Amino acid sequence: MNRREQIKLTPDEQARFLQDTRKVSLATIGKDGYPHLVAMNYIAIDGVIYMSSYGKAQKVLNIRRNPKVAVMAESGKDYSQLRGVMIRGECEILEDRASVEKYMGAIRRRDTGEANIPPMPEQIVTKRVILKVVPKKITSWDHSKLGGRY
Repeated sequence: MNRREQIKLTPDEQARFLQDTRKVSLATIGKDGYPHLVAMNYIAIDGVIYMSSYGKAQKVLNIRRNPKVAVMAESGKDYSQLRGVMIRGECEILEDRASVEKYMGAIRRRDTGEANIPPMPEQIVTKRVILKVVPKKITSWDHSKLGGRY
């Protein structure tokens, strides 16, 4: 078995990792062709990544031009501890109020750990969108599976 196969996370390990990780890096392509990279709070539901953003943010403008994105979550301090998931896919922008409230609420509940959170004020909800990334390709790694052998 090659090293890539040795360190790959199983689908269940990927799901657990995404449940435990708090932030992802979202990469979009700017109008100048360069990557635009930002840290995002998120929630993963059935392998799909949901994030909230202001509708006029640069990342949203980039996605409107080119919906191809990458999302990466990683943890570990030393090389032997590195674990991560990179998802490449197309990003859909959800702009309807019900979706914004639903997923912003889910992200807030995950971040706070509180089951009951107050509704979002109208002036916030109307300015926000949800970024939905459906995976096309997933790459994962867990260097601890190498047992200290590199």
